[in-house]
Amino acid sequence: MEITCYRDPEIKREKRTLPATTYNLAIQLFARCGAKSLFIPIRSMQYLAIIDREEFVFVDGQRKCWVDIAWQNFHSHERESLDQPIEYEAVYYQEDQTAVMRRLQREFPLALYAMMAKQTPHNPAKVIRFRSKASADNS
Repeated sequence: MEITCYRDPEIKREKRTLPATTYNLAIQLFARCGAKSLFIPIRSMQYLAIIDREEFVFVDGQRKCWVDIAWQNFHSHERESLDQPIEYEAVYYQEDQTAVMRRLQREFPLALYAMMAKQTPHNPAKVIRFRSKASADNS
């Protein structure tokens, strides 16, 4: 699926941090999708999150293909362990998005967990036993 998104002029940019669990889950889901973009519906807000290699953008269902907020410039390479928060920049394209940003911080991880639950394998993994070379030579 392909969606074309547009941006109004940038209104504000601020440095923020994202919990490691949220960032790691988003990157894990993106890596699994095998496409250039991953679409995460945030149903409780009627928003769509679009994840790609560069950024996470959030599109309001009412404004369709216009980006409201983008999370950019993730500093994941600067962390020393996988459980450290990630610094990034939040870019706002609409006025007064403080309440939306607060809700995204809460609802986006829930949407990621919901998507991960849908992608969880339903069959248990099987362990295949290989005979060691020594036992194979004795046969």
